[in-house]
Amino acid sequence: MECFHCRGKMIRGNAPFSADRNGYHILWESVPAWVCTQCGEALFEENEVNHIQKALRQIDQETIAMMSDVA
Repeated sequence: MECFHCRGKMIRGNAPFSADRNGYHILWESVPAWVCTQCGEALFEENEVNHIQKALRQIDQETIAMMSDVA
């Protein structure tokens, strides 16, 4: 596989993923991904993206519930 950014070689490995949204910051330090050996760019496959999106939806729901408890 070729990197979309620098055309370097992509290999299977792990990469960090972080998100800032709705008043919180979350960081996963090691998510399976394709990682460029030249520039370090990460490409996450559909399965990992689906897991990340599911986790973020759950955290969003908990954040909304927590904030409604305060009101």
